[in-house]
Amino acid sequence: MKGDLHDTKALIREAFCIDGITEAECRSIFLDWVLGLPDGQDIGVAVRAVLTRHADAPAGHPMTRTLQQAVPMAAPPRRRGGRDARLRADS
Repeated sequence: MKGDLHDTKALIREAFCIDGITEAECRSIFLDWVLGLPDGQDIGVAVRAVLTRHADAPAGHPMTRTLQQAVPMAAPPRRRGGRDARLRADS
């Protein structure tokens, strides 16, 4: 394994090392990284872990922005409605 549990192929680490990397390139690397995560691994946990690991990256780095944009999308869906909502709708 080239990287670690949250970045097995070290894609994110390498992205932070590339001078002049663009946001489009970071999004492409991010997609490859997500697709390469082990089955069943929580994407939100992995995103937050690599953000924490690279917190010392230069301000405004495009990979940091890409990861920050992914945090809300990686959150588990909230349960909405439920039995009470269905009973009110039937009334």
